[in-house]
Amino acid sequence: DTKAGDKPSHLAVIFDAGQRTFRNEMYTEYKANRSEPPDDLKPQFPLTRDAVRAFGVACVEKAGFEADDLIATYARVAREAGAKVTIVSSDKDLMQLIHEGVVEMFDTMKNKRIGPAEVVERFGVQPEKVIDVQALIGDSTDNVPGVPGIGVKTASKLIGEFGDLESLLARVNEVKQNKCREALIAHAENARMSARLVKLDEAVPLDEQIETFAVRDPDPDTL
Repeated sequence: DTKAGDKPSHLAVIFDAGQRTFRNEMYTEYKANRSEPPDDLKPQFPLTRDAVRAFGVACVEKAGFEADDLIATYARVAREAGAKVTIVSSDKDLMQLIHEGVVEMFDTMKNKRIGPAEVVERFGVQPEKVIDVQALIGDSTDNVPGVPGIGVKTASKLIGEFGDLESLLARVNEVKQNKCREALIAHAENARMSARLVKLDEAVPLDEQIETFAVRDPDPDTL
């Protein structure tokens, strides 16, 4: 981690392996709506990996898992070791990993740090409840179904009232709005599956440990 303007002591760039993951086994339509990368973009992927390594930065990916799962696992390992973690990303799916004073995100495009307050601003709940809200609202980008007709405002209100997704589904008859109650009953299993799809895996078997992420000087000849 690093304070603003300081050089981080440990740093890694995490790539998606670009293959099917355990989520595709769980739900065949997961990310099925995404088109193939343009032909002129594909050759740039290995070049980017080479460039990252030449800059002296660890470059990590693992078949069968998404980059977010690796980030979640490394964040947990670092957190348990007593380190403070900064995830350089604005990806909303990573907001479930934020821990007050321990794990935060940094959006380089907006030069903005993202902590619990920013998560509440986005999802209406604390980081530990983000999965419950995402399970209800779904995600059209990743083809996660959710519950039709339920948006962030309604989802955060329901989770705030019932506590979590399973409690909501167990007490669904207490939901006052007819249309919302009927949608929850009809799509309960989709909501449960959506929760499993959006929950990041914090226990990926790691091939590289965080000790190997120490920042090194770049290789000028290779660059």
